[in-house]
Amino acid sequence: GTQRIPLQIPINIASPSMVASNKFTTFDYMAPGIFTFALIFLIMTISQSFTAERQQGLLRRINITPITSKEIMTSQVLANMIIALIQAILLLAMSLIVGYRPVGNLASFALAFAILIIFSLCCVGFGLITAVVSKSPEVATGISFIFIIPLMFLGTFVTIGLSTIAQAAGKFVPSYYVTDALTSLFLRGAPITSPTILFDTLVVSLYSIIVLMLGIILFKKFGSRG
Repeated sequence: GTQRIPLQIPINIASPSMVASNKFTTFDYMAPGIFTFALIFLIMTISQSFTAERQQGLLRRINITPITSKEIMTSQVLANMIIALIQAILLLAMSLIVGYRPVGNLASFALAFAILIIFSLCCVGFGLITAVVSKSPEVATGISFIFIIPLMFLGTFVTIGLSTIAQAAGKFVPSYYVTDALTSLFLRGAPITSPTILFDTLVVSLYSIIVLMLGIILFKKFGSRG
């Protein structure tokens, strides 16, 4: 037959204070998107820089020197990758100062910085595309927001407060995958070899290569001469 286990009265319920749980602040959820948000504005600075150099005739003078357009573009890309890295390090340092404590190990931080650097290539590409259609730095500032606004609203911490439709639309912009990867690394403590991290990194890399190549081709063909 069924064995009955007698209950002991009174029944003791464990204290909630004995249950371990992770407590995340609003900033913890926002921080990954803030890193992405900061890099997006490289689009504006890059488009302003190239437009100003073209307006001043600097690009025309460079074109008659032994320096090739490939060397010019390579130097610009490398310079902005370094800027993106410094920007990310400063942002992390400031976040740590105000109390942010991301989850993860050294490998997680290394991959996070690598993803941000890769994303900076995408921003360079959008900046070059903007410079192609801009006649002055002032115009470039305005036109750059055609790219900045979708990337900002659909793929950073701003997305958290939007509708489910807007959040779904974010999957069509590269910044979404940057924020998603950083959220997995810094908030969930996901290993760098997890399928989500690998997929996000792949998508960001493909986006960046395509946009950068498109920007370089268009700028060399239509935007390098005043």
